[in-house]
Amino acid sequence: MAETDELVEEGEGEEEDAPPVAELDPEVRARRDAALSRVRKLGDPVLRARALPVDRFDEALWSEVQRMGELMEDALGIGLAATQIGVLHRVLVYRADPEDPLTALVNPVLEWSSEETETASEGCLSIPFVHVDVERPAEVRVRALDAQGKEMEVQASGLTARVIQHEMDHLDGVLMIDRIPREERKEAMRAMREAQRAGSEIDSASDRVAQDAGDAASDADKTAPAAGEAVPDASLA
Repeated sequence: MAETDELVEEGEGEEEDAPPVAELDPEVRARRDAALSRVRKLGDPVLRARALPVDRFDEALWSEVQRMGELMEDALGIGLAATQIGVLHRVLVYRADPEDPLTALVNPVLEWSSEETETASEGCLSIPFVHVDVERPAEVRVRALDAQGKEMEVQASGLTARVIQHEMDHLDGVLMIDRIPREERKEAMRAMREAQRAGSEIDSASDRVAQDAGDAASDADKTAPAAGEAVPDASLA
């Protein structure tokens, strides 16, 4: 699921916002871009595949969970399903609150959901630039296993419940845009294409600026006085 500044619950206190992408520290932004490049995007068949139950709880699974957590953090996300990185395992990780530990759910099963629902804006790392209002149960109870195969039960509400449901949808090949009306889905796709085009233009402009700066530096090096060469006093010009 997308970063916290892309999802605000109605009737809930806002999460502490992450800074807008344009304001990110260059190193943080570089890590984010690298992480997002590893996330499967809309149109990739794996996002429509139903993940398979995990039956081996070994070091490989533990490493998979750790990699997913690191990728999610670097992408500034708050949830990630294994299918989003091309792995057909029923595994998801999330951290809805920055103060909470990373939680991994293996083979999660929805045992109960409340009749009360909430509608809130959602984003998705696999569908960049798109935010849609999705109605979901306000509370859920999920039974799952942890990365060591130990049984666990999670009772969640608010943002945590929404993140868990969003990621469990991924494990069944369901995307957030499948839960909105057709016209809204078409509008969301239009917004994504326009944002992608705008992003490509910005990247091209940035590349040109960087190239111009490099050329200017190269010209300056060619005209700079050699070591020991006298430099005219600018005050006499």
